[in-house]
Amino acid sequence: MKFYLEKLINGQSLNYEEMRVVTEYCITQATDTQIASLLTALKAKGETADEIAGIVDVIRAKSTFKTSPLQDAIDNCGTGGDQSFSFNISTTSAFVIAGAGVTVAKHGNRSVTSKSGSADVLETLGISLSLSNEQVEELLHENKIAFLFAPNVHPSLKIFTKVRRELGLRTVFNVIGPLVNPVDLDTQFLGVYDKALLTMLAETLKKLGRRRAMVIHGAGGLDEATLAGENHIVFLNEGKINSFTLRPEDVGLPYYAIEEIRGGDALQNAEILLQVLNGKIGAHYYTVLLNAGLALFTSGKAESIREGVKLAEESIQSGAALKRLEGLVKYCKKLSGVY
Repeated sequence: MKFYLEKLINGQSLNYEEMRVVTEYCITQATDTQIASLLTALKAKGETADEIAGIVDVIRAKSTFKTSPLQDAIDNCGTGGDQSFSFNISTTSAFVIAGAGVTVAKHGNRSVTSKSGSADVLETLGISLSLSNEQVEELLHENKIAFLFAPNVHPSLKIFTKVRRELGLRTVFNVIGPLVNPVDLDTQFLGVYDKALLTMLAETLKKLGRRRAMVIHGAGGLDEATLAGENHIVFLNEGKINSFTLRPEDVGLPYYAIEEIRGGDALQNAEILLQVLNGKIGAHYYTVLLNAGLALFTSGKAESIREGVKLAEESIQSGAALKRLEGLVKYCKKLSGVY
């Protein structure tokens, strides 16, 4: 560990294999002090795609969740950390994406920087966070969407929790949450709180084997696409990476200020989610159309972002998106003996 720490302190990056070795050491025998030193040294130097990919691959390899191959599965999780206190945009969008026919392996956790994380709002809606591997896999195949609660599928992450809490700093773990989804994803839609991380995270997703991926930093500084102005996007497509910007009018959507998509606690955000899936028009609705539309384009379901937005609206208006939520809730109620 000392050798690798000295490299980082001297401004030298670790390669993929070195990062795998260090991560394995942290999980199996490192002290809290050593882990804190590693996270701080990485942050001070600035993480690379190789370093992040190395960490992610070790954590994924140690996951308790294993599944048979899925055709064209996607996740649409953001990093969090934007301090916007918006409603659960990606969670709501996930049901819209699934309603359009794309399998969504939704990986997430409880709130860290907001009032309601994906796990919080889904639990409020009656969705269990403790499904078995077999139950999650059944839902992915039969319902097109399931939720993978990070603490349940990644016990190795507990090693870092105490250190991260005591450091109180943003570290590499503030960006790897969406990357450690244990499902072998074909595509991914990833929001990030820092525009400077866009290209590096796209390169990381390439190293992790994504065929197509989109990394977005939303107008107003959000880790979601927003209708407040210019969204910055980096797109990975079959090994090629390019960047562009997108404004709501580019895809026929109206402008809404960031203040209009503020959420609340889990109960309030669950109500917003239900309103959107029931077709209530407004800032929340159109924001979900944009994010789901971008994800549907990323998945290859839509040939353009504008077409993706159209498919997202059809998913809501046809009732298909709501049906995916209802299927998930019904499944969990049946397991608990509540009908």
